[in-house]
Amino acid sequence: MMTVKVIGAGLAGSEAAWQLAQRGISVELIEMKPLKKTPAHHVDTFAELVCSNSLRGDRLENAVGLLKEELRRMGSLIMECAEATRVEAGGCLAVDRQGFSDLVTEKIKNHPNITVTAQEVTQVPEGPVIIATGPLTSDSLSKAIGEYFGADYLHFFDAAAPLVTAESVDMEKAWWQSRYDRGTPDYINCAMNKEEYDAFIAELIAAEEAEVHGFEDKRVFEGCMPVEVMARRGHETLRFGPLKPVGLTDPATGREPYAVVQLRQDNAVKTVFNLVGFQTHLKFPEQKRVFSMIPALKNAEFVRYGVMHQNTFLQSPKLLDRFYADRRNPLVAFAGQMTGVEGYVESAASGFLAAVAMAAKVQGREPVEFPQETAIGALGLYISDERVENFQPMNVNFSIITPLQQRIRKKAEKNLALANRSLEIIDKLVAEGI
Repeated sequence: MMTVKVIGAGLAGSEAAWQLAQRGISVELIEMKPLKKTPAHHVDTFAELVCSNSLRGDRLENAVGLLKEELRRMGSLIMECAEATRVEAGGCLAVDRQGFSDLVTEKIKNHPNITVTAQEVTQVPEGPVIIATGPLTSDSLSKAIGEYFGADYLHFFDAAAPLVTAESVDMEKAWWQSRYDRGTPDYINCAMNKEEYDAFIAELIAAEEAEVHGFEDKRVFEGCMPVEVMARRGHETLRFGPLKPVGLTDPATGREPYAVVQLRQDNAVKTVFNLVGFQTHLKFPEQKRVFSMIPALKNAEFVRYGVMHQNTFLQSPKLLDRFYADRRNPLVAFAGQMTGVEGYVESAASGFLAAVAMAAKVQGREPVEFPQETAIGALGLYISDERVENFQPMNVNFSIITPLQQRIRKKAEKNLALANRSLEIIDKLVAEGI
């Protein structure tokens, strides 16, 4: 039996290995942990959620919600494990990070068609292989991939938010509520009045940043912009971004607050929370000093400070096809954030599609061409669109999905119609045996 190598056991690699194995293919999953870790790795288990943000919105009117539902219906390992370790977060899918990682690892290691090898890969192997080493690919493999393609990588920067203990939040100055009261009240809201906000912004702008080689504001990916960079772009930027008060009511005043910092639970038992939207690369003492200016966080205990990472992605439109495979060699494929899909769910989706296509190739079948009417297909077509001149990482969104033929004025209704059309296609493909 032919063995397919999968390099990297993040969300993309774990999903890819599982989908190949489920189709009767022998898989060697090669992961450099625990032998070697990057500064962003904290555990030895697979599918580690390095950043503390959740798997995002779960409503079908939201493109990432549609992508998750597509994956669920197609038997995604990541979605199965996420549902099993889910914690409440309003209308979002959030998980107990350690429980999620443990479950993915257990399932992978117990699959009879998967062999796990702890090893750092330093060269691009001969196919069939799926390389899913993520945005923090080791220097040696990163160099090898560059030599393999004969082209330069592009780089961008990604940041993670700090974590605080729940018991250290001053609940006399905070309250539980989800925006617009959707779902259960799963967010802790920390209000600031105008004077407090003005002082906070002034100190945030002036705070000392950690040294990050080559950092430039213009190269920060918009979807994961450090909070201090947002503040520098305008005094009111944060009030229209992560600190927006819309849909919230301060019980102390009965009115909408001037600005709100939301805290989202980071584990199932609600003992640790992250500051939503507070990705940062400030020095650790500066994070403590400035973020403690938020009244409810005056005495907050920070169990992890925010960190800044350099991420690497391919110039995929020139290099990869819609199956995330090398245009020159269809048995060498890539998956995850290194391909230019941005986000945990998108990474898992790329691993799914790359694996389903690879399985078909090694079994002598034509790969399924997921159409642009589906979210998973639209992502594959986005990263392989040779017409794109200035390629940048992309979260899934409805703008890359084929529009409806009929016009629907209300955005939510239009998005739901797009989602329903997509799911009809997915259900048909599942029935035919993807």
